[in-house]
Amino acid sequence: MNHILITGGSGLVGQQITRLLEKKGYQVAWLSRSAQGQKSFLWDVEKGKIDPEAMEWADSVIHLAGAGVAEKRWTPERKKLILESRTQSTKLLYSAIEKAINKPSTFISASAVGYYGFNTGTKLVDENSPAGDDFLAQVVIAWENETKKMEALHLRTVLLRIGIVLDADGGALGEMLKPPVAAPLGSGDQWMSWIHIEDLARMFVFALEKTTLQGVYNAVGPNPATNQQLTQEAASAKGKPYLGIGVPGFALKLVLGEMAAMVLGGNRVSSQKIQKAGFQFEFFELSAALRDIFHQ
Repeated sequence: MNHILITGGSGLVGQQITRLLEKKGYQVAWLSRSAQGQKSFLWDVEKGKIDPEAMEWADSVIHLAGAGVAEKRWTPERKKLILESRTQSTKLLYSAIEKAINKPSTFISASAVGYYGFNTGTKLVDENSPAGDDFLAQVVIAWENETKKMEALHLRTVLLRIGIVLDADGGALGEMLKPPVAAPLGSGDQWMSWIHIEDLARMFVFALEKTTLQGVYNAVGPNPATNQQLTQEAASAKGKPYLGIGVPGFALKLVLGEMAAMVLGGNRVSSQKIQKAGFQFEFFELSAALRDIFHQ
């Protein structure tokens, strides 16, 4: 059971998971639109095409593919792409697995804490908390609904609702520290449920290897931080100036449009379920995570 097929493998998280799996002796292949340096099988979600040999080869599938939610302004076309890149890719995987003679046994999918809505205030939410009703929540609901259909094919199915991934090479930290002076967004009081990229990669491997794991788990660290705390500590760790005056919400709305709600709101998300299942974090505290990231 050592053949692992990854969609979205060339992204930050996919590369980290790939390195960790190969270090542990797994054989890893990516589903990709073009041949990569990594062993790969070809697929094209828009055309509904996938190499049928991919699922015959795979013992397990890790599904990370999806258009970035924060890369471009949310035009109607971009919102359609954000949704369909997740739902259509999952449908294509389902169809390929359904047709395979030697089916994979496990399907582990990325999801997002956006499920709970743009802003859940100070309340600590867990996997049983209700879904939000905004755009991203609706995307995650549709995405998870497609993923859960894998259970009908008798695959052990795990969904990891990912929070804000902290990594030195990009993502949220890169955007926060891009300006010459770091500053909180809006009030700065909104909660940000973060996870170190190494812990996130380890969590995917944990979900792969712990065969009793099934269903939805929050992929966030044990200690969420406010936007102000995260910005201030990241600036300090990076050695950048910090300005305690928040970027006004109206200015963010002018620049980002509807997407501003994503950074002006926040979620305080519990990691208790995955911890009770036996997962052990390496980075409990924000300061330790940031020191590790910028030391590298």
